[in-house]
Amino acid sequence: MARVALVSGGTRGIGAAIARALSQVGYTVAASYHGNEERAASFHQTTGIPVFRWDVSDYDACVDGISRVEAELGPIDILVNNAGISRDGMFHKMTLAQWNEVIGTNLNGLFNMTHPVWPGMRERGFGRIVNISSINAQKGQLGQVNYSASKAGDLGFTRALALEGASRNITVNAVCPGYTETDMVRAIPPHVMEEKILPQIPVGRLGMPEEIARCVLFLVSDEAGFITGSTLSANGGQHIGG
Repeated sequence: MARVALVSGGTRGIGAAIARALSQVGYTVAASYHGNEERAASFHQTTGIPVFRWDVSDYDACVDGISRVEAELGPIDILVNNAGISRDGMFHKMTLAQWNEVIGTNLNGLFNMTHPVWPGMRERGFGRIVNISSINAQKGQLGQVNYSASKAGDLGFTRALALEGASRNITVNAVCPGYTETDMVRAIPPHVMEEKILPQIPVGRLGMPEEIARCVLFLVSDEAGFITGSTLSANGGQHIGG
């Protein structure tokens, strides 16, 4: 029986690429989403991957949603925590709502999604968890104190939980994408992209969602069983180091 994988935020952008890649190599995949029903329906129609709607910032909604996925597809072996939002603004203008929304989805969401599947992974003696963080967790970013803090928290979560899962054959790793061709990045004004962002990327281009998906495919494989608590950076050389 194929292993079951759940990708949060899995119907658009990087998440959709990850879900498709997992499905193409034989995993049984589910994708969760929160906002865009039209895109989710289109994704389901074109891929055949079942989609489930809930808000990862709501613990009870995650428990219910994960129960629905497991009732339909079976116990979750692989969890990709990809769901994320940004609410950018300079810190002196940032509102409490902007802070709480981003922390609630990008950081609390990891707890809310991982906590319900953790006991089953421990009991079965297998699990693969991949948390999608960001280059801005590693280097910081002007106007993204909330986003950078949340994504840096994801890395601490990854390292600590990896220690708890290691003896049960559960690996926990993170991927830090750089600027990647997604709706979020395409919303950046063209002059900002050309003048300020691309010149900072040594390979001279944006990443593609499929390139991030290939990182995830490796980390969830049996061959990556000795890798846990690690951060895989995929940023075209824009940031090198921890």
